[in-house]
Amino acid sequence: MKSGRAKVLHPVLGVPLLEHVLRAVQGSGADPVTVVVGHQAEAVEAAFAGRGLSFRRQQPPLGTGHAVQVAWEAFAAHPGRTLLVLNGDLPLLRAETLGRLLQTHRERRAAATLLTVVLEDPAAYGRVVRDETGGVRAIVEAKDATREERAIHEINAGVYAFEVPALLGVLGRLQPQNAQGEYYLTDVVGLLRAAGQPVAAVAAADPAEGLGVNSIAELAEATRTWRRRRTDALMAAGVGIEDPDTTYVGLDVVAEPDAVLRPSTILEGRTIVRAGASIGPFARLIDTEVGADAQVLDHCVLRESVVGPGAAIGPFAHLRPASRVGAKAKVGNFVELKKTDLGEGSKAPHLSYIGDATVGPGVNIGAGTITCNYDGANKHPTRIEKGAFIGSDTTLVAPVTVGEGAYIAAGSAITQDVPAGALALGRSRQIVKPGWAAELGKRRAAKRAEATHTAGEAVAAKPSRKD
Repeated sequence: MKSGRAKVLHPVLGVPLLEHVLRAVQGSGADPVTVVVGHQAEAVEAAFAGRGLSFRRQQPPLGTGHAVQVAWEAFAAHPGRTLLVLNGDLPLLRAETLGRLLQTHRERRAAATLLTVVLEDPAAYGRVVRDETGGVRAIVEAKDATREERAIHEINAGVYAFEVPALLGVLGRLQPQNAQGEYYLTDVVGLLRAAGQPVAAVAAADPAEGLGVNSIAELAEATRTWRRRRTDALMAAGVGIEDPDTTYVGLDVVAEPDAVLRPSTILEGRTIVRAGASIGPFARLIDTEVGADAQVLDHCVLRESVVGPGAAIGPFAHLRPASRVGAKAKVGNFVELKKTDLGEGSKAPHLSYIGDATVGPGVNIGAGTITCNYDGANKHPTRIEKGAFIGSDTTLVAPVTVGEGAYIAAGSAITQDVPAGALALGRSRQIVKPGWAAELGKRRAAKRAEATHTAGEAVAAKPSRKD
């Protein structure tokens, strides 16, 4: 990966590689789940703490067979159960595919059943060698394969179902007799066959499910595949997506039927978009709920906020965490909200910063309004009550309250509470000087004339070359 981060922690559609595998495993009903960790074990364990998982450390890592040997205590005590073993870098694997694998395993009464995929270019993946009956004779790693074996297009996906007694009977016999000097789990297939045990295989319907991630480029390709899966599923459920190729919808995002996602929309985390809402284009929402029939217009960023039904956001608006926009309220262009509750039907149409504020219903906030919520040491609240009118270019120095129905004159700096129904003016008296501009023009003209005259004298005083 050419990265300082453990491979299984690299994200695909907003969640780590390993998270995708765990969701598939848990969706299949497998329990308990043990994760074998090696490189950056502490970081991996910390990322998945509190999930009910158990961890076994493989130090040093000596191959896939060694990884299963390290974890043997987790399954040896359950000889009557089937053991599912998977690689941790298979983000496209589906729970339904694991279900088919386990069903085939039971129906064939096999000692082991493995998942395979057929690829046009098998590249460096292990090849599946079958016998004349269609059973699996062996799995040969690409590094150790003959020319004939490398010509096989069916590869091992790194997903297995084992009967525990059969696996325990051969697991200790693995030997590092390969180019890597590692204990390959794939060698178990040959050992089981030599012991007369049947080994079955089932091919995944989608070859992408068996493709691991081994580079940043493959990580990007897996993300592209997952993005399209998500948009296809949403469109099938009635969500309008105008341009699936530029739309990014995270795994945990909810979008209801008749929601519209316009081009270059990015929805992340646990975002919810209700029916009839429209998002974008070029909008990014993280952990945000957008109510029914609301609009989030072009070039907006919303994080950890709630937008009420019928509200309008943007264009070019920024909602920072803990902001709530009431039903049919409006946050216009170049407006930033932070930890603010904007009441039903209230409006902040343009060029304002509203922070640490509670704004009642029906309030109008004029252009250029700022809540001065930070005094250099602490944050302070601003309260604007129902129906108040805040004139353009107003500075509200918190803590301050503007009462119900009060008016603030444009250009005011408000440092004290304003009673309900009052008018507050917080600006200096205007001074008018008649004729001042004409006098200024005369002074400037005289100054220019004087400068020209002085320059002429200097030229006349300079001796000529002839002299």
